[in-house]
Amino acid sequence: MQLTGRIVSLLPMQTGTGRNGTWRKQEVILETEGQYPKKVCVAVWGDRIDEQQLQMGNNLKVDVDVESREYNGRWYTDVKAWRVEVVAPGTTPVPQGGTPGYAAAPQSHATIPSGQQYDNNLPGTAEDDMPF
Repeated sequence: MQLTGRIVSLLPMQTGTGRNGTWRKQEVILETEGQYPKKVCVAVWGDRIDEQQLQMGNNLKVDVDVESREYNGRWYTDVKAWRVEVVAPGTTPVPQGGTPGYAAAPQSHATIPSGQQYDNNLPGTAEDDMPF
């Protein structure tokens, strides 16, 4: 999965020691582009941490793995980066007719013949079976 967005927050670097040695993790908050921007916390681990890339305001293209795990009856989700690239602002690809990551809404093909008015009080037709 791929995310593109601007870094709006850098969380404190976390370090520790595990059975495989010392580890470090840097979490960043990315704000996606588009009509409905989302904020996503992305964790960058170990050698993938590059202080030049991970600076406030940088626009990033990040390839991530999303993983959930259960602990004591609750579910926790991690978004882990496995590739991070800095991109120029405004160059993030947006699928035609929509927001990144979302399918474009289907287009209505119903037309009203010229000279006629649309009546909202008519029952639905086969083309439009919505009750409102």
